[in-house]
Amino acid sequence: MSDKGYLLKESDLLPLSIGAALLGTGGGGNPYVGMLRARELIRKGASVRVLPLDALPDDAWVGEVGGIGAPVVGVEKIEEGGECFRAMRAVEDAAGVKMSALISAEIGGSNSLEPVIAAAYAGLPVIDGDGMGRAFPEVQMTTFFIYGAQAAPAAIADEKGNIVVFKEVFDMFWLETFARSVSINMGGGAGLAIAPMAMEFVRRTAVPGTVSQALSIGHTVLDARAKRQNVVERVCRDTGATVFFTGKITDVRREVSKGFAAGHAHLAGVGDWAGSEARIAIQNENLVLWVDGVPVIMVPDLIVNLELDTGEPITTEMLRYGQRVAVIGLPVHELLKTPRALEIVGPHAFGYPELTYVPLKSAV
Repeated sequence: MSDKGYLLKESDLLPLSIGAALLGTGGGGNPYVGMLRARELIRKGASVRVLPLDALPDDAWVGEVGGIGAPVVGVEKIEEGGECFRAMRAVEDAAGVKMSALISAEIGGSNSLEPVIAAAYAGLPVIDGDGMGRAFPEVQMTTFFIYGAQAAPAAIADEKGNIVVFKEVFDMFWLETFARSVSINMGGGAGLAIAPMAMEFVRRTAVPGTVSQALSIGHTVLDARAKRQNVVERVCRDTGATVFFTGKITDVRREVSKGFAAGHAHLAGVGDWAGSEARIAIQNENLVLWVDGVPVIMVPDLIVNLELDTGEPITTEMLRYGQRVAVIGLPVHELLKTPRALEIVGPHAFGYPELTYVPLKSAV
């Protein structure tokens, strides 16, 4: 990438959506729907440039945007498209500043495209990075908030034109509580923008290069398919991921509760990497993988379901009985492994006090 970054082309959107679906660990919203909305804007002449973290001066203002809600809702309740843009403009008005660029709250799933879509409306660039290096279900679970971003002003917007501004909020946990409640009343999904962040702060706290990483992963998947290679093996070789289980989904229990899609997926082992059975805990994203009753991957590391034959990442809302999947694990970025980060995104934060986080190591 040059100092000036690169323009996103229409041909980039499919690989970006595939790579983001993989990094999303099952969550972040349906990436295909986000890809379609971004594609239409580019076809209408919108231009979005992806900039490296060192491209803007320290005092430039950066806005973080993303969708909030249960991913399963987003398949049926299609966004209008301008939600994050309107929320970002409301934050600008409340803070009295103008954004110089946007960045993703999470690179996972459709939320990888939300800053692209908002940037297309606003005529702004997108920063090559995000606040998670994956997807997490709650607002406070970003490196930005973990390392000191302000909780207000923030704003949430829906497809009907409603905008709610949080002018003063005690902390990031209260922002999650209030924004989640509003998103439920907005139909289970909305666009959220948080307080402006100085580029100097973003440079220190963002997970770097994740837009380019998602693009690279997507190109790997498409190239492996075109060459009739084993896509799962190729993805693992190129990303450093490890296969922990291959099997058939025998049961999916998932319900929308308190603004999240929560439940479990059960798998029966088949193939070379099989135990006899596996279970995956879900809260929008895949949280913990047990193989034969033993926890083998847990948050914040990435647990990803890939369709066994095509390598297509399967988001949690698209899990179905009978699917044959490879469950792979990928280490999370070091910013999410510090003691402070594990308080917010480790297994204890998700209600698993009996689990002690043991970080994965890359196979590369």
